[in-house]
Amino acid sequence: MKPFAFAQARDVDGVLSLLAAEGARPVAGGTNLLDLMKEGVMAPPQLVDINAIQGLDQIEEFEGGLRLGALARNADTAYHALVRERYPLLSSAILAGASPQLRNMATNGGNLLQRTRCVYFYDVGTPCNKREPGTGCPAKNGINRQLAILGTSEQCIATHPSDMCVALRALDATVHVKSSQGERKIPFAEFHRLPGDRPEIDATLQPGELITHITLPDAARFVDHSAYIKVRDRLSYAFALVSVAAALELDGGTIRAARIALGGVAHKPWRVEEAEQELVGKQAGDAAFEAAAERILQGARGYGQNDFKLPLAKNAIVQALTTAVRGTAHAKGE
Repeated sequence: MKPFAFAQARDVDGVLSLLAAEGARPVAGGTNLLDLMKEGVMAPPQLVDINAIQGLDQIEEFEGGLRLGALARNADTAYHALVRERYPLLSSAILAGASPQLRNMATNGGNLLQRTRCVYFYDVGTPCNKREPGTGCPAKNGINRQLAILGTSEQCIATHPSDMCVALRALDATVHVKSSQGERKIPFAEFHRLPGDRPEIDATLQPGELITHITLPDAARFVDHSAYIKVRDRLSYAFALVSVAAALELDGGTIRAARIALGGVAHKPWRVEEAEQELVGKQAGDAAFEAAAERILQGARGYGQNDFKLPLAKNAIVQALTTAVRGTAHAKGE
């Protein structure tokens, strides 16, 4: 690990002042950033400890929805009474990620900013366009079993690793950020980006900006019929091969509204809203769900080792929607 400066901030203004320095990074749980620094993948010249800032760890009702503080820990978020009651999809997604120890440390803001687990990105002895732009992407013809089948580019086929973010995308969350220039709101659909020809840029967060909180709109109509399905190599502490956050509003057996987001398949949580609209008015069942899966996966392609993700993703979408029809686990008293 390269030497770096370390500073602590007591309020948001203090953080923003310190983040004005080139390359400065905020740190809270540090569950991904510190690993990247140890591996030599990232070397920020200064870390700004934001743990002491009051109020950024709060979870509270907000204009009919819910406000999640950026410093709230993942575990506290997942087990919070309001999250479990009103957003069980989010609770399930968080609990499917990492390990209990990591969830106790990791923050909501940090979860949004975690970086790909592509083996070439982590191996500083190999080329990687995401780590060093212009050096190439050996994953396309190499070890790509975990990597993307949607939204890829010639420059990068990495995936975003978060479970929490998949649920936030399905729930139409908004990310609130602050900088010395003021505040802005970023729709979750626009927060993460596809690699294109700039794979080194993961998100639309600008230098000097700090995530303060995340807001969720009211989602009462999806409470009773939601499911998070995560397909992985082992039950605990493994990233998704494919994950699906699914939520339905049903009128008897007829679909009134649907939300479907995928993880483990792209550089950002993947959602095709046209496919959701095509489900409206349809009878909930395999025929409708398979058609939706085909629409969501339109244009998907494998790179050899990850070809299996194509049928796996389709089956996972159908399974998640079928599970959602049966009822959210907590709504059934489980």
